[in-house]
Amino acid sequence: MTDQRTAAPVSPVRIAVVQLDPRVGVERLKANAEHAVEAAGRAVAQGADVVVLPELATTGYSFENRAEAYAHAEPVPDGDTVRMWEAFAAEHGVHVVAGLAERDGVRLYDTAVLVGPDGYVGRYRKTHLWYREKLWFTPGDEGFPVFETPIGRIGLLICWDIWFPEVPRLLAQQGADLICSVNNWVWTPPPLFDASGRPMAAYLTMTAAHVNNVFIAAADRVGVERGAKFLGCSLVAGTNGWPVGEVASAEDEQILHADVDLATARSAPVWNELNDLLRDRRTDLYDALLGYRGGSVFPR
Repeated sequence: MTDQRTAAPVSPVRIAVVQLDPRVGVERLKANAEHAVEAAGRAVAQGADVVVLPELATTGYSFENRAEAYAHAEPVPDGDTVRMWEAFAAEHGVHVVAGLAERDGVRLYDTAVLVGPDGYVGRYRKTHLWYREKLWFTPGDEGFPVFETPIGRIGLLICWDIWFPEVPRLLAQQGADLICSVNNWVWTPPPLFDASGRPMAAYLTMTAAHVNNVFIAAADRVGVERGAKFLGCSLVAGTNGWPVGEVASAEDEQILHADVDLATARSAPVWNELNDLLRDRRTDLYDALLGYRGGSVFPR
């Protein structure tokens, strides 16, 4: 029998999470986009196969009103930002996940997109809206998709979603190997950080990876924008929950890389001779997808 700890990787992937400090303002959109592409390029130059950028990575976050949010938004996938990421992914042969403000008719969405070497793959519209987001964005209405790609199955979530354990569970139950979490972690009940310098969001990310046996790449932003302080601390959590490598700074722009074998997310998380995480689920008391009917369950 092959020892899974020493077996050759089946789906080796280098993930990069890119921690940025974009600034709100229509006049800053071009500079934000150029800076994001430059940072993503540095991540690829260091061997990244998957590049994950923050929520609203090219617009900034702290809109003053709905009209300002609308002015920053664009169609998906036909807007300039998605086309920019498509060109980047095609040029470098990589997958990119990034957040942007989406305009669909008169509705606005806080959206994450996935693009690959062959173009646009799909989007996720943020389902759980935080604070003043509710004043301009519409809650996502397309469920929790998991996208098949040549490197593995990829699910998306956005920021406040990680506080709802149903979201990573639903993505994992649909067979996600990697969840890309795009974030603008901004405030939690104090203290913002524990003695190790990590915010609660980092622990929620690690916990979600641990209890779902899935990799989670969480890209956050830093900086202070219109009085809102962002928490940084981007990370890649392994299937055991612990960070793969370091956790990013709370203050500085930074790029982290993590080398993983995505196929290991498909191995049964057997912790001892009596406990198997998936078989121990009491689906006789709750259905396999917690009432969700928007996707498919893959065998794990």
